[in-house]
Amino acid sequence: MIQMKSRLNVIDNSGAIVAECIKVLKNARWASVGDEIVIAVKKARPISDNVSTSSLSAAKLRKGDVRRAVIVRTKKEIRRPDGSYVRFDDNACVLLNNQQQPLGTRVLGLVSAELRFKNWVKVVSLAPRVI
Repeated sequence: MIQMKSRLNVIDNSGAIVAECIKVLKNARWASVGDEIVIAVKKARPISDNVSTSSLSAAKLRKGDVRRAVIVRTKKEIRRPDGSYVRFDDNACVLLNNQQQPLGTRVLGLVSAELRFKNWVKVVSLAPRVI
């Protein structure tokens, strides 16, 4: 369950490290895996002056930037249709661009299988492992 002021790890190579939820983009108080939220970047990797043009989009995030993101892991357990539960060690998200595509080119960690059923297939295809 992610609500306003929740902190999330950013697990793509977009340049952000930690993000804070500032809005849940559905008519609910909280969001779960596969839901879209608005985040503010709280901690970002430093931007070097000699950034190549091929990685411009991945390196231009700064602290304070406001972006959209999709939740890929939550500490709150998720019930699956077979009756089992799955939960993760942290809350994590992947940043999105204006076309609802991942901002980074790599996803650096596990993602939940529920993303596939909520039509986030591009995020699932970039992830090294789906649980």
